[in-house]
Amino acid sequence: MTASAMQTPVPELGRLLKHWRQVQGLSQLDLALEAGSSARHLSFIETGRSSASREMVLRLGDALELPLRERNRLLNAAGYTAAYSARPLGDAHLETVRNALDHILKQQEPFPAIVMNRCFDILMINAAGAKLMAMLGLGDAGAEGPPNVLRLTLHPDGLRRVLKDWEPAARHIVERAHRQLKGAEENDPLRKLLADVLDYPGVPESFAAENPSHDALPVLPLEFVIEGVTLSWITTVASFGTPQDVTAEEIMIESFFPANAETEAAVRAQNQA
Repeated sequence: MTASAMQTPVPELGRLLKHWRQVQGLSQLDLALEAGSSARHLSFIETGRSSASREMVLRLGDALELPLRERNRLLNAAGYTAAYSARPLGDAHLETVRNALDHILKQQEPFPAIVMNRCFDILMINAAGAKLMAMLGLGDAGAEGPPNVLRLTLHPDGLRRVLKDWEPAARHIVERAHRQLKGAEENDPLRKLLADVLDYPGVPESFAAENPSHDALPVLPLEFVIEGVTLSWITTVASFGTPQDVTAEEIMIESFFPANAETEAAVRAQNQA
């Protein structure tokens, strides 16, 4: 590819680089040093006076510690093809990933576990998780496509009915969404989803602004009240290490663990019934 053929997309590359630099609080010199370049060259790339090689774009994405999705955007803006695939989870190339997820979900039994994407859509769920959702009556709350944890948590007909101390728990999931949107463009689908759920009746206006101080507890128990019985849980969120696919990188595996002996006993007794 000649330099002249690359001139059109370079200004968009410069805009993205400047945007992410500012999000990360880096000067041109800081980023240039991290990427093994010079501030002069980086300045020329940002203004469109110079083009960037594919290797340089990849180095810049690495220096900025960008998600794979955003590294692909940098490459596309520079006129190059994406370096990282974004296959659907059902793709044959992700069989190893699915097998690992199946194993994790089965090992979590008799306690719930779910697999979500970046937008909090539930992609996979174990039998205990499906049973818990049925017990909570979460069938169609806020339904638009696959079950979505943000919608289920904030919708008036969702978890709000059965979750003790709903507001702190809801704020926690909203803060997670805010963190994932750091630096994201206005047309990001997660941003639209978050705007939709924040517009539900009864959602506090303060949820619209990120406030990490409201999410400072080391563990936030989730207490579901079902027919007078309280089931208390804590959760962990896991992800894949060193992923090379956008879908794999964005997967979140949330596992539920009993927060007290009463909850564990109730779940095991129900499992044996």
